[in-house]
Amino acid sequence: MAIHLQREIDNLKKKILNLGALVESRVRKATLSIQNRNPDLARDVIETDLEIDYVEVDVEEECLKILALHQPVAVDLRFIIAVLKINNDLERIGDLAVNIAERALYLVSQPPLGVSLDFVGMARRVQRMLKNSLDALVNFSASLAKEVCLDDDEVDAMNRQMYLSVQQGIRSQPQRVEPLIHMLSVSRHLERIADHATNIAEDVIYMVEGEIVRHKTEEYM
Repeated sequence: MAIHLQREIDNLKKKILNLGALVESRVRKATLSIQNRNPDLARDVIETDLEIDYVEVDVEEECLKILALHQPVAVDLRFIIAVLKINNDLERIGDLAVNIAERALYLVSQPPLGVSLDFVGMARRVQRMLKNSLDALVNFSASLAKEVCLDDDEVDAMNRQMYLSVQQGIRSQPQRVEPLIHMLSVSRHLERIADHATNIAEDVIYMVEGEIVRHKTEEYM
């Protein structure tokens, strides 16, 4: 039975990493669609959202099957619990990528905003957090996961700065209110992706160390 359990856990790991790769790709395309003013990339993200939903259901069913058939304990049990939670976070990130892509379709149809917004810097930071959280999962690295948790504060600060910049832009260009509000929505969606990446990192720490670290970010310092 132990051999069968290990084989199924290895298969489950491949499935969750495949989902992670799909989600990373969607986030990258969604942000690039705004950065490069490319509506085709945005449409691709929107049209392929169902693929992520199907994989998410498949991973959840696999987790439940392993729990029912093998009743795993200790590290194996923590891994499956973590995958169940990470699976949900990845599906939500996929939805947020779609939200960004929908905003992109509107933004690329408008003249460029004449406001200084560090969208590219924020998008890169968020994508790095997502990549590092998945790398932490692959490598069972609690230290890398803790780095992701620390990065979340910086993304929060960038989101606040985006809000202030949009506010200033609305004052100086009241005729551009709608595209500026769309850009603020993009910032908010990126901030939520960073939150989900942090959730993934916290689940990796639980998986590796057996400790629930939610609400304990200050202990990483």
